Amino acid sequence: MSPAFAPWAALGGGMLIGLASLLLLVTVGRIAGVSGIAAGLLPPRLGDIGWRLAFVLGLPAGAAVWALGVGGLSVASHAAPWRLILAGLLVGIGTRVGSGCTSGHGVCGLGRGSPRSLAAVLVFMAVAMLSVFVRRHLLHGGVS
Repeated sequence: MSPAFAPWAALGGGMLIGLASLLLLVTVGRIAGVSGIAAGLLPPRLGDIGWRLAFVLGLPAGAAVWALGVGGLSVASHAAPWRLILAGLLVGIGTRVGSGCTSGHGVCGLGRGSPRSLAAVLVFMAVAMLSVFVRRHLLHGGVS
């Protein structure tokens, strides 16, 4: 499967993510790091639940609104469910070890000029490129 790259859709999506991050920072004074927002729900702190819950529930709600508007989502995975679960757990562990996720460091941290976020994003990207190289060229796995 080779997904087609849609540059205008990518640009529009990126602009919406940036605008949403800016709005959260300006209105609530918080960084739009998904892992930190979600982690702040457990254990819940009185007075801090509303905006966090709205943000977390808004993620799938936004996808649902988009799917209804365009007639579905074109997302497919050929991975076994156990691999998806394992990948999710590893990402969750990585966000705790790295003190944030790609949205917090990559979108908000870089936008604020954070040196720590720049280091985190460089590590994210290097590991992603290394993973693809190993998968495609050393393990002879091709694209799956």
